[in-house]
Amino acid sequence: MTERSSLGIVLAAGEGTRMRSALPKVLHEVGSRPMVVHAMTTARAAGIGRLALVVGPNMAAVEKAVTAAGADEIVHQTERLGTAHAVLRARDAIGEGADDVVVLYGDTPLVRPETVTAVRTELARGADVVVLGFRTAHPTGYGRLIEADGRLVAIREEKDASDAERAVTFCNSGIMAFRGGIVLSLLDAVGNTNAKGEYYLTDAVEIAHGRGLTVVAVEGAEDEFLGANDRVQLAACEAIFQKRRRAEALANGVTLVAPETVIFAAD
Repeated sequence: MTERSSLGIVLAAGEGTRMRSALPKVLHEVGSRPMVVHAMTTARAAGIGRLALVVGPNMAAVEKAVTAAGADEIVHQTERLGTAHAVLRARDAIGEGADDVVVLYGDTPLVRPETVTAVRTELARGADVVVLGFRTAHPTGYGRLIEADGRLVAIREEKDASDAERAVTFCNSGIMAFRGGIVLSLLDAVGNTNAKGEYYLTDAVEIAHGRGLTVVAVEGAEDEFLGANDRVQLAACEAIFQKRRRAEALANGVTLVAPETVIFAAD
């Protein structure tokens, strides 16, 4: 992937009121590292060259953390009007040009670099839009990936889905990637006529398909895409992180007499 220029846009503007904390959501830690820094680390490990962070107003602590972690640009989303609106806050960074534009989330700390690399590989093979998905026995609440003839034709949010679409178990992780030259055109075409009146990044899939562009889905493991919106989910992310690190240590020859008692940090 080193021969392809790339821009990662990390969405980190959420307030996280369900955390019941004055600390912004993306600064809550998994493995003693802020969740947003996990997202940035994954992006860098997947070969993404430039990183633009989208933060909310009055988030000086987030700006300080992501600057220390190597953010190339920080932009602000002063109104929370949806994910497409958030990505478009990085319009200038997108306009500078990149072969690959990858959208990641600052509250999803468990995504593996090789999964992001798999998305970029599909772009290198000629896809125009790539969506990361996962299969789950409990799809309620997730956007559904609607496929036809091996292509992704739409992502339908739960509130906007038909009964047949709600039966689909292939779900949207939120992470998407675009051929750089088409991002602004697609996002500028996104409207807000959905049930929530927001500008959904996911609508870019149907727009791209309608234009005859190549849109595909890449499947990842369900546990990679667990986001942390409250303390329960944060604890679940921590448990998965620790399980992974213990398994990695054991595979590398470390003796852990009682693995469940050993706590690892990200570094």
